[in-house]
Amino acid sequence: MKKTLLLKAEVREQTGTKTVRKVRKQGRIPAIMYGHKEEPVAISLDAHNLIVGLHHGHRLIDVQIGKKKEKTIVKELQYDHLGKNIIHADLMRVDVSEMIKVTVPIELKGTAAGTHEGGIIEEHTDHLEVECKATDIPESIVVSIKDVHVGSTLHAGEIELPDGINLVSSPDTLLVTCHLVATAKTTEELEEETPVAPEVIGEVKEPEAEEAPEEK
Repeated sequence: MKKTLLLKAEVREQTGTKTVRKVRKQGRIPAIMYGHKEEPVAISLDAHNLIVGLHHGHRLIDVQIGKKKEKTIVKELQYDHLGKNIIHADLMRVDVSEMIKVTVPIELKGTAAGTHEGGIIEEHTDHLEVECKATDIPESIVVSIKDVHVGSTLHAGEIELPDGINLVSSPDTLLVTCHLVATAKTTEELEEETPVAPEVIGEVKEPEAEEAPEEK
C-alpha cells in the first residue's frame, strides 16, 4: 500500500442539487465521510488533488478538517453519465489496525497456453472483494493465466493472494475461461448442412370420392 494521501476538506453546511453544482464549479468534489459510529459529515475536496492521488493508486486518505485528521478509505466513487468525471465520493473512516472489506481490481498476467492452441481468453470479472488491514490494501490482485489451456477455467479460490489478504468473494467466482475461436462456415458447408426435402417416388393419386348412399 502506498503512503497515505493527505487532503484538506471543507465542511458543506448545505446540501442539495444546487449546492453540489456550485461546489463542482469551484473545482471541488462533494463527498460524505462516515463510519466508526460517528455522524456522517458532508465535505468537499479539491478535485485536482483527489484525482491525482487516485491516479497514483492511493486508497487510504487522511482527511483534514481544521486541525483534526481522520483516516479514511475511498469506499465508492460516482461518475457523470459519460463515466469520465468524478461527481461524488464516499469515504469511510477506518482504524489502521482493523480488518476491512474492500473491492480490488484484477490484473491478468502472462500469456495463456490456450492462445497457442487456437483459443482466446475471456475475462468474466474484473474485481474481487477481499479483507485486509487498511494499510495493506493492494492496488490490484495479479492473476497468472499462463497455465490456462483451451477448455480450462480459473476460479477465485484457485489464485494465491498476498500475505494478509483474505478472499471474501465466493471461491467459485469465475475469473477467466479459454475457448476456441469460432470460425465462419463457408457457403458449401452451410449448403451441406441444409436438410433436403425427401423426393416423392411414384404417382400421387387423388383421394377417392365417397359414393352418396342410395335413397330408399
